[in-house]
Amino acid sequence: MRTKIAARHCEISDPLRERAETQMQRLTKYHPRVSGADVIFSEVKRSRRVEVILSVDGSEPVVAHADGADFRTVLDKVADRLGRKLRRRRAARTDHQAPSLSEGVPTGAIE
Repeated sequence: MRTKIAARHCEISDPLRERAETQMQRLTKYHPRVSGADVIFSEVKRSRRVEVILSVDGSEPVVAHADGADFRTVLDKVADRLGRKLRRRRAARTDHQAPSLSEGVPTGAIE
């Protein structure tokens, strides 16, 4: 997965960049079609904000953001929110599909 990191009006450290990349890589386990992530760190006065835009193949992008005092905790909040959104989206998609062929035909239905 491609991860693009941007910093607006602030400087971010290399360990924070690496943490952002690993957090975004973990999100692929919730939805296999995630193809890219744009992570935007911004600082306004004393508030720090992280916004993430996930690109999902064949679907609308998933967006989440959070504010806080520390970039590390805000990044964790955003990753949790994205995980919940991706799980919900994937569950809604799989609930509407037909049962698999391995389940077979119920007994007594065909005589």
